[in-house]
Amino acid sequence: MTEAGSPSPLAGRRAAGLLVVLFLVSAFAQIDRILPFILAEAIKAELGLSDTLIGLLTGLAFAFCYVLLSLPMARLSDRGSPRIVLVGCMLVWSAMTALGGAATGFVTLAATRLGVAIGEAGAVPSSHAIIARRIGPERRGFAIGIFSMGIPVGTMLGFGLGGWIAETSGWRTALTAAGGAGILIGIATYFATGATPPIPRPVEAASFRRESAGLVADPPFRALLVLAVCIGFAAPPFYAFAAPFLIRAHDFSTAQAGLVFGLSQGVLGAVGTVLGGRRFDRVARTPGSSLFRAPMLAFVVAGLALAGALVVGQPWLALVLMMPAMFAFAFTLPFAFGAAHRIAGPGREAIASSLAMIASGLIGPTLGPLLVGAASDAAAGMGAANGLAYGLMLVPLACAATVAAFRRADRALDPD
Repeated sequence: MTEAGSPSPLAGRRAAGLLVVLFLVSAFAQIDRILPFILAEAIKAELGLSDTLIGLLTGLAFAFCYVLLSLPMARLSDRGSPRIVLVGCMLVWSAMTALGGAATGFVTLAATRLGVAIGEAGAVPSSHAIIARRIGPERRGFAIGIFSMGIPVGTMLGFGLGGWIAETSGWRTALTAAGGAGILIGIATYFATGATPPIPRPVEAASFRRESAGLVADPPFRALLVLAVCIGFAAPPFYAFAAPFLIRAHDFSTAQAGLVFGLSQGVLGAVGTVLGGRRFDRVARTPGSSLFRAPMLAFVVAGLALAGALVVGQPWLALVLMMPAMFAFAFTLPFAFGAAHRIAGPGREAIASSLAMIASGLIGPTLGPLLVGAASDAAAGMGAANGLAYGLMLVPLACAATVAAFRRADRALDPD
């Protein structure tokens, strides 16, 4: 296929090679994003930072920059070459991660973290656009699942390897090593992806604002955005406070909580994304099937099990009852993005992914942990032995809201 048209779908080893590279892209994006979490104490001690400044480095400023810049990156991916966007973004965020190892204070470290956010803003939209152009429609859910598997695996590796490197060689080495490895993966991505020329469009193509507004105005897509907001209130607060809950309520040590929770989340997240992708492909090929029945049932089980986890007295039973939520959150990713791509249509996959990211990543992750923390503090102030259990009840409630949103989205996609 020439650069003037859309590239042919890949098959066999070339498709497998592309998916492996995109998985590594996703994993390293997650590693570079969460490394400051495990390195925070060492960074704080050496640079003399307060907890407030550490929070600014890892929280709201990063989230706003990351989520809001995904739209222009999506526009570049849909209208131009997502291959160039992805490689360029990965080189930027990897270089900025590596430069973080040379930071001399808050300002320089904050500048590198904002650079990471700017680069990573294009990772998901451009990768999804590449999948849409280079993988046949019958296997795109599976491809999105493989790409999404990088999130739990990257989290597990970031906490595990990042902590080990920091202990043995220092936090600066951990950042430099992660950034250097990311640059190598970025170069490999350029060659593994192949040409992704712009999709031919009418001369009078819709403007960026009109295209985004058109998707938001579409009832099925709007139902997906509501679903994404509900998921954003369920998953981020769970991951923010699950380990502290195990420590406070069940006397896990920090090392124990990090190991068992991180390993469980990594394994179940990886399995969930792959199975979710395969299930989405199967359901999408079956006319008249309920697209969201499987993830809806997964959230029903997750909400009930998690409510039990917050009240049982046995430590390991509490951990086991958290596992359905780890699986459900990952299992849903291919369904959410795959459905968004189907509604948006060819050439708008990146912008569809970006809008879904904004819906799930801006409101829930900002307000959810804050509400859990406030409820926990209020319960503790009234004499509760473990106020965090009360605060975390927000997550089962958000799971219930997500189930209702799944039903609404199913009706919107198939009104008959």
